[in-house]
Amino acid sequence: MKSVKLLLLLCFVFIKTNAQFQKVDTNKFQNPIFIGDNPDPSILVEEDDYYITFSSFDYYPGLPIWHSKDLINWNPVSHAITKNVGSVWAPDLIKYNDKYYVYFPANKTNWVVWANSIEGPWSEPIDLKVRHIDPGHIVDDEGKRYIHLSQGHYVQLADDGLSIVGEVKKSYEGWKFPKEWSVETFGLEGPKLMKRGDYYYMTVAQGGTAGPATSHMVVSARSKTPFGPWENSPYNPIVRTENKSEKWWSKGHGTPFKDTNNKWWLVFHGYENGFYQMGRQVLLQPIEWTKDGWFKTPEGIRTEMPILRPKAKSKAIKYDLSDNFSSNKLKFQWQFYKNNNPERYSLVDNKLVLKGMGETTGEAFPLLCMPLHHSYSAQVDVETEEGTIGGLTLFYNEKGFVSSGADQSKIYYSNKGWQRPVDSFKKADKISIKLINKEGTVDFYYSLNGKDWIKTDHSALVSSFNHNAFGGFLSLKLGLYATGNGRVKFSNFKYKKLE
Repeated sequence: MKSVKLLLLLCFVFIKTNAQFQKVDTNKFQNPIFIGDNPDPSILVEEDDYYITFSSFDYYPGLPIWHSKDLINWNPVSHAITKNVGSVWAPDLIKYNDKYYVYFPANKTNWVVWANSIEGPWSEPIDLKVRHIDPGHIVDDEGKRYIHLSQGHYVQLADDGLSIVGEVKKSYEGWKFPKEWSVETFGLEGPKLMKRGDYYYMTVAQGGTAGPATSHMVVSARSKTPFGPWENSPYNPIVRTENKSEKWWSKGHGTPFKDTNNKWWLVFHGYENGFYQMGRQVLLQPIEWTKDGWFKTPEGIRTEMPILRPKAKSKAIKYDLSDNFSSNKLKFQWQFYKNNNPERYSLVDNKLVLKGMGETTGEAFPLLCMPLHHSYSAQVDVETEEGTIGGLTLFYNEKGFVSSGADQSKIYYSNKGWQRPVDSFKKADKISIKLINKEGTVDFYYSLNGKDWIKTDHSALVSSFNHNAFGGFLSLKLGLYATGNGRVKFSNFKYKKLE
């Protein structure tokens, strides 16, 4: 017996000691640096500050801008657009002559907003009246400004950057990747430009942003002028998913930049294997320059492996989605799907009061936020007026959503286009609704007292709610919806990570 106890003790000591040696190296970070759908990242380095924004598509307010001191921990700053001009795609955030600009495509044209401060206020969107997508800003040695566009096009800007000068021209044909590769399309897009030494460098995305796991890629070219002729890098593709067994799929849309310590990085995006519904997440890895003036991925660097931090010691920032609606304005996380009319809602007495719209969640243009984990729970207290239904939703678009809500005496369940009652109870002034999402499997609950939870007999698998199924380049977001002709009061929204 003594020998058995001794053996157990030794095993315990070994396990404990081994666990200590396996602690996470605090000098390294693990991708992604932004969890969830934050596609087409555009980064601005200003002295020892970093600012970043992303495609915001049909979510408003749009073009969220974040700030960091270390490239790993980020704080929200402002939204650069509130007026709905359509689905906002790949932006370019830049600073020129003490003004900030964001160039972006939407609704078959390109736009610009500007501000004197990164915190705003931002101007109304200005239509540049030029087609193509994904504008990338560059200034030549004479101070002339240009934007490069998809499919290798470019056009000169006026000196103030708020209109175009002359005609759109084509200067770049892209990089011819092997036909044997499984890609979505040729898709020459997302040009990002910079000047280093004698060369202008253009970094583009090719292969299509979705489709097969191996589609997207980062491609580089250089020229002695900002409009060609362009020489393709011998190290192309700089980044690409080579096999669907990898953790990150469709890696692409990269921007090279130098940090405040003169180290070079590439920020880009990718889908997480098994969690396509979360959209494209922001990835970061170092690059190095060769003697012949090209940048490439250093040997031994893999996107999914721990990577040495840009800044050794940095303070983690906690970003909590829970909301007691105590402020006089919505927290930064919340965005309306398409309809962001400020008359739709108010914040009164720690409650969000939301006017109902339509008969289904898809017609209600819900208020959404991006979940931060693979598995989580969310709950909210709901008070409804006669003729309204309110509750929680996991929402992709008008055709792809699941929801659970309540009126004053019934619980409702929605999946895609239909909605029906699934349970009933005596009339109640307040109902609590909860959902639990475990890696794409979702269960719904309700409570009449906020403590005892009753599971409904409807669950959903939402891992297929993604671009390859529904289009639109969106992601599955968590939110609040209200249907009908009255108002719904929401309170005590709680979000919790599940192990």
